[in-house]
Order: sequence, then C-alpha cells, then structure tokens
Amino acid sequence: MSGLDLRFHLAQVNIGRARGEMTDPVMADFAAALPEINALAEGSPGFVWRLQTEDGDATAIRRFEDSRILINLSAWAGLDALRGFVFRSGHAGYMRRRREWFERFERVYVALWWVPAGHRPSVAEAVDRLAHLEAHGPTAQAFGFATPFGPGGLPIEREAAADDTCPAV
Repeated sequence: MSGLDLRFHLAQVNIGRARGEMTDPVMADFAAALPEINALAEGSPGFVWRLQTEDGDATAIRRFEDSRILINLSAWAGLDALRGFVFRSGHAGYMRRRREWFERFERVYVALWWVPAGHRPSVAEAVDRLAHLEAHGPTAQAFGFATPFGPGGLPIEREAAADDTCPAV
C-alpha cells in the first residue's frame, strides 16, 4: 500500500462552492445524499475520522468569506484507503454529479497531508494546507493525488495501477 505507516494518518480537505444554500432546491439531492455518503465513508476500509457537527455533517461550518463554500475534512489510514473511497466506491457516482450542486472552482480545492496517528486536523489547519498548496505547489506540507508524498516527506512514485482519475470528468 502506498504511503502506509501506522504512525501516521492521511488528512484530506476538499472545498466547493455550492450552487445555493443547503436549503435551496438546487441542493436538495445533495443534502438528501449526505447521510449515505457519510455512512459510505465511515464504512470504508481505512477510514479514521471526519469533521462533523451535531447534525452529522460539516455543511454548517463556514470558514470562508463566501458562505457558499463548504468544507469536507477527514483522516484515513493511508493514500490507498482514501483513493479507494474517493475513486472506486459509490462515492464516485456522487462525484460525477458534482456540477449539479457545485460551481467550477478555479483555485486549489483539495489538499492532502500526513498527521500523527490520532491527530484530528482543525479547520484552520486544513485551510492553511490549501493555501500552502496553492502558493507553493505540491510539497510534503500539502499535496494532491497526482503528486503524493509519503509520511517521511519524500515523493511517492505513482503506481501504474493507481486509478485516481476523477470520475467527474
């Protein structure tokens, strides 16, 4: 497994600008699917943790000036586990539909980084990692699926079998 080191977990953040407020009709299918998507993540091999409020999701958390930007933050056992959920589970079907609910985002919207096992990244930490990736490109501090780094800070060579092509394209 690429990037598997039991002393570390892989944190991921992704953001998106919703086409409306969560109560708007344009977001109804997305809002209705959240319990299923979250249960799918929690039941996936290698899932460790996800950011959520008492409502069971993170849609009420606002960290950006634009109130329609939603944040998703989670931790995984490693890169293969996260890839499996994102690209090879039922989650991929929802990603194919993302343009129904989210506008095209012109800035960096996904960042990955390693944290000590047991650490729960904060929203501020996640926002900082997105900014770092946008300012400096992929480094051990923040990277994406296409240019991963291992927990030791060295780049991980992409395996030919690693299928992390976005199903939404």
